Amino acid sequence: MERPTVLIVDDEPRVLDALEAILAAEFPVVRASHGDEALAVLERQEVAVILTDHRMPGMTGVELLRRSQDIAPHAIRIVLTAFTDVDNLMEAINTGRIYHFIPKPWDPNELLVVVRRAAERYELARENARLRDELELACNAMQREASAARERPLSLEKLVGAQSGLRSAVELARRVLESDTTVLLLGETGTGKELFARLIHENSPRRAARFVAQNCGALTESLLESELFGHARGAFTGATGERKGLFEEADGGTIFLDEVGEMGTPMQVRLLRVLQEGEIRRVGTSSDRKVNVRVIAATNADLEAEVRDGRFRKDLYYRLDVFPIRLPPLRERSEDIPALADYFLRLYRQRARRAVPSISAEALRCLRAYPFPGNVRELENEIERAVALADDGRPIGAEHLSDRIRQAGEAPGSSPTLNEAIEQLKCRMIDDALRECGSKTRAAERLGLSRQSLQQMLRRRQA
Repeated sequence: MERPTVLIVDDEPRVLDALEAILAAEFPVVRASHGDEALAVLERQEVAVILTDHRMPGMTGVELLRRSQDIAPHAIRIVLTAFTDVDNLMEAINTGRIYHFIPKPWDPNELLVVVRRAAERYELARENARLRDELELACNAMQREASAARERPLSLEKLVGAQSGLRSAVELARRVLESDTTVLLLGETGTGKELFARLIHENSPRRAARFVAQNCGALTESLLESELFGHARGAFTGATGERKGLFEEADGGTIFLDEVGEMGTPMQVRLLRVLQEGEIRRVGTSSDRKVNVRVIAATNADLEAEVRDGRFRKDLYYRLDVFPIRLPPLRERSEDIPALADYFLRLYRQRARRAVPSISAEALRCLRAYPFPGNVRELENEIERAVALADDGRPIGAEHLSDRIRQAGEAPGSSPTLNEAIEQLKCRMIDDALRECGSKTRAAERLGLSRQSLQQMLRRRQA
């Protein structure tokens, strides 16, 4: 690496000779006999340290250093001065124009140490500036990449299973990408309904606007109303100001209503009005607001049965069921399990910074034999856990899988039914709770059961 250059300035040649003799062994040295000559040097080459006498004809050292700031702003400035000039230099030091002053007569060793530190400070500042520039370039590149990713959405065809287990669902979705048709996604919990809804949005003409999602079963009726439609100031206790609802936030874009079957009847009426008229009314107001929002709803319930039982409005059901798409459970697309497992492996080994290269054939056989009542979400959780348990440099083996999944693979060709798999999961949860809690009472509390119910389940197992 090129050594930093030191500029020495003094009107006496013998002083310049002495300074050069001290510094030349470690630094390239450039000489100047007055201030104007020093400024000319700074104009034509990079200098790390300026070491100047203070009292010189024409231009003092402090004046030279002040004028040099515009030419060489990063150079480190040192003044050689007599003791009688120290008070006059303090202001310059306090304003940051001078890094250090060395009183005359100076000690050669002390002078060399001060210049070394000044050169190190200059190199550090230059390296910090280089790192800042690199960081800025990297941040700009990341922002450009993120922007490009937003403009270049993931295609439905790249979804794991698009050419196999999800082929029918993907084909149906492609038919409504360019329209504003209301879509109803049907499927069990954990089948990826929100991801599918997001992909429909990102591949539609609405992708430049927002995609917002709300689980309709996660809030009380009043909170859900405020969340979806917004509220006016003072509409209820705690409403200290106006607030937009999600329908207004998604104006021009898409709103995803998950677990729409959990809505109460009053909310069903309000949602029906939005679908029919394209209007919402904030809680606590009497005026309507137009919104242009595409609705994608989802449910794991049988809405037809809900309609027959009087729990779901028939007119809303017909409004939502314009274009139904069924997402199959994972047990119906077991051929996709290896690709999904590999995707989650790559995701979680990167997050956990683990060197887990692959999943063994035995572990994959166990995964394919298990019915996954929790669907893709359960598979994701299982792979995350296995990555944490596996050793770096070695693949995930059957021994890293949960007991219920490992047991499913112990009898090749005899996959358990859904009820059998759920029963296995219940037994595992009960055993874990009893082992960790140490008593039936605390285990029942953890499982959300009464002690009597837990005892009945244990007796059935022993029968």
